[in-house]
Amino acid sequence: MRGWLRLTLGLLAVVIGAVWTVQGLGYVNGSVLTDQRIWAVIGPVIVLIGLVALWYGMRARRRG
Repeated sequence: MRGWLRLTLGLLAVVIGAVWTVQGLGYVNGSVLTDQRIWAVIGPVIVLIGLVALWYGMRARRRG
């Protein structure tokens, strides 16, 4: 069951991180995050955390 939770949270983190990245770079308008360079840095970090969570989730599913 933990594998599904890690996979879900990992996928959510990847999507949110990607959205924050493109907003921070100014490609998506209509948000407070638009053109704020800090979000262009935080976004990829969140994507990497999500990818790690996905990797751990896949490992947990294969074992269990």
